[in-house]
Amino acid sequence: MNAETGRVVLITGGAKGIGAGIAQRLAADGWTVIVADQSPHGAAPPGGRYVACDVGDEAAVGLLVRSIASTEQRLDALVCNAGFMIRKPLADLSLAEWTSVLTTNLTSTFLLVREAESFLRAAKGAVVTIASSRARMSEPDTESYAASKGGLVALTHAMAISLGPDVRVNCISPGWILTKGPAPTAEEHAFHPVGRVGRVEDVAALTAFLIGPESGFITGAEFVVDGGVTRKMIYPE
Repeated sequence: MNAETGRVVLITGGAKGIGAGIAQRLAADGWTVIVADQSPHGAAPPGGRYVACDVGDEAAVGLLVRSIASTEQRLDALVCNAGFMIRKPLADLSLAEWTSVLTTNLTSTFLLVREAESFLRAAKGAVVTIASSRARMSEPDTESYAASKGGLVALTHAMAISLGPDVRVNCISPGWILTKGPAPTAEEHAFHPVGRVGRVEDVAALTAFLIGPESGFITGAEFVVDGGVTRKMIYPE
């Protein structure tokens, strides 16, 4: 029997992209997958459940976790993946826009873990947050996104200390993961020390490891999954 059979995981932002890839991988591993996403048109893998939910809304998060309590009646793992970017010059970025990015990308994790803490403790469970290599490096006009992802890295190690030893909390910071758009060029692949742009499966595989039993001695850690780009020295030509 698969070791994960019967275990329940909640994945936020799971309707597409990295979140959907994580959902598919964990379902294939035997997890019961609950996908929460703001989109009304999403879906969960077979055997799972989809919930349309704004995870930055405190009341909505409460309803979501109570629905898990009544339906699945357990929660073994939480993957906090919900997030989006507003790219604007700093002078043009409104306070409302700044707040919306931080609410979805950062505050939602606080709300979810706070609401689900008792279930995660009872299960001796695990949390994985999905930050970004942009917590460590930036392009212009991405202040709200960088701040939210940097905050998520810090929130991860804070929660690991507060929730341990019952609950382990770790962070994945992806670099360029291809989820949409044109195929990368040969030059773009070659820019990465590993020789290629990232795939959703790269993040999904690490997530599966971090919420599984083989990572039992790992908590409060950040894993940068970027093909080595943040370790690459770049000089002007």
